[in-house]
Amino acid sequence: MAKLIDKILGGNVKSSTSAEDYTEIDLSKYEEVLEDEPAETYVKIAEISSINQVSALKQEIYNGNVLMVDISNIRGDDLLRDRVLKELKDVVVDVHGDIAGVKGNTVIVTPTGIKIDRSKIIGGKY
Repeated sequence: MAKLIDKILGGNVKSSTSAEDYTEIDLSKYEEVLEDEPAETYVKIAEISSINQVSALKQEIYNGNVLMVDISNIRGDDLLRDRVLKELKDVVVDVHGDIAGVKGNTVIVTPTGIKIDRSKIIGGKY
């Protein structure tokens, strides 16, 4: 009887995951770089830790590039985080781009002509 109840209620279902459940995936074979083919717009990655770094990020937006900014280093400093995000938002307003947070620690900032769709293609809204 206990097995039947477990089967109905999912009692035998593994509820937690361990480090052994994860497999590291080597994506290097998919990251073929085509350096001979320049692009008008690049997606650039940044980790920000001080307000002094914002001017370099702003310049990338003015140059037409998309930024994925990791704000985890400043997440605990509300004043600094708010100031950085305000600076980035001001640039977005200036160039008619877009800005959105992704998963709490990442902000996507886009230049003129690129808007962020705030719905997932698969899996519902984020």
